Amino acid sequence: MAITRIILWLGYSALFCAIIMALGALFSFALLEPHLGGPFLFVCGLCTLFGGLLAFSTRNAPVRESSKDAMIFLVLFWAVIPLVLCIPFKLSGVTPDWTRAYFESVSAFTTTGASTLVADDTPRTFLIWRSILQFCGGVASATLAVVILAALNLTGSGIHKSKLFTLRRGELFPRLLAIGKIIGFVYLVIATLCCVGLLISGSHLFDALCLSLSAISTGGLTPHSSGLSSYVSRFGAIIIAITCVLGAANIALVWDMLRLKTRVSLRRAVFNLEHRGLFAMAAVIVLFGAYFAGISNLFPVAVESLYMVTTAGFDYEVIGVDVVPPSVLIMTALVGGSAISTAGGLKIIRLILLLSHASTDIDRMSHPSRVKLVHFRGQVLPDRAFMSVWMYFFGYTLVFALGTLALGTAGAGYPIAVSASAAALSNVGPLLDATFPLQNYESLNNAQISILSVLMLLGRVEVLAAFAIFTPSLWRS
Repeated sequence: MAITRIILWLGYSALFCAIIMALGALFSFALLEPHLGGPFLFVCGLCTLFGGLLAFSTRNAPVRESSKDAMIFLVLFWAVIPLVLCIPFKLSGVTPDWTRAYFESVSAFTTTGASTLVADDTPRTFLIWRSILQFCGGVASATLAVVILAALNLTGSGIHKSKLFTLRRGELFPRLLAIGKIIGFVYLVIATLCCVGLLISGSHLFDALCLSLSAISTGGLTPHSSGLSSYVSRFGAIIIAITCVLGAANIALVWDMLRLKTRVSLRRAVFNLEHRGLFAMAAVIVLFGAYFAGISNLFPVAVESLYMVTTAGFDYEVIGVDVVPPSVLIMTALVGGSAISTAGGLKIIRLILLLSHASTDIDRMSHPSRVKLVHFRGQVLPDRAFMSVWMYFFGYTLVFALGTLALGTAGAGYPIAVSASAAALSNVGPLLDATFPLQNYESLNNAQISILSVLMLLGRVEVLAAFAIFTPSLWRS
């Protein structure tokens, strides 16, 4: 195990946190809240010193790393970075204790969008900083999926693989920066276009900036406590919906579309199997919404359905997807978006593969002598390739059930426990409010908040990678 290699990249991660902290301090002065800049500058200095020492002391680390090293770094990254990011929340007094401070940082950085804070009572510095955390977390999640999860081959069917990003053995960590720059650039361009569109539609600059960063990361946190319709026009709501779809789409196809600017690349992006599944789920929610809310409320139902299936979960109006049966919304949230995106959930492609394999097995049972193969992305997949997909589905379901049980043990009622567990694990924080409008995260106790923090991290890190850390074989030399 290349421990020094892992320490080196944790040092780089600390320097990454220092940059985010510097942005927080910068916005505190720009928004005329200089008293809030102190905690950001303090943590920025600590991260710069600590990260610099780690990077300098391990600068001669081996240039190659194994998949085991990458897996350990993946888990440590998602567990440690929110610990650093939560410090300003507590030092500034925005949150009353460290448990809720950690919850806020985990929720923002994993792009979940759950919050114990009331947006209208929260300093504007922290509103924009949460949006920055969501954007950075979205870029990090997509980058780690392309590089580390693809290299780990957690899904033998190649769910995380992309033709745009080729990897050679031993070059995982150096590729993080190269690929992160591409993904960050793509998302920044889309967020900028979204911000400009919102400004044209009549939104204020601060609101447009917060919402554009939140939309591309499918984060769901907003600068105001009320629904979007109170400060965003219908044209602006459509722009946010399009941005959310791009955030939940396969980043490789989005990059192709922006880079090539051809009809072929656009057609490939629109008619991609995962994207068709995304629109199909949105159509199901629209049908339910139109039935329960009526045709007169079709617009808010339509835009909120896109918000929900992309795991952003923005609330546009009082009457929207909240009229849809909670079971439909929970199932949609658990499925999630594309594998290589900012969206959470099980991922559409896994569900498609599982249904294809299940259909094949049923057909084999009815025709034992018939040879039927499963085709995916132009290749024939052997049955053993589906083992990891079924294992992931089992692990995901198990964590969901255990999360529900843990929340119930901590005092939550069964319906609330189911919804909150699904919201955290699928990184769709607003799901709780959509299914139970009278319930919010502020009313949850610290034990429930802690459980949800763990579920959010497990949902973002991929449950099989988290489980693998606790297997004895991983730590044997």
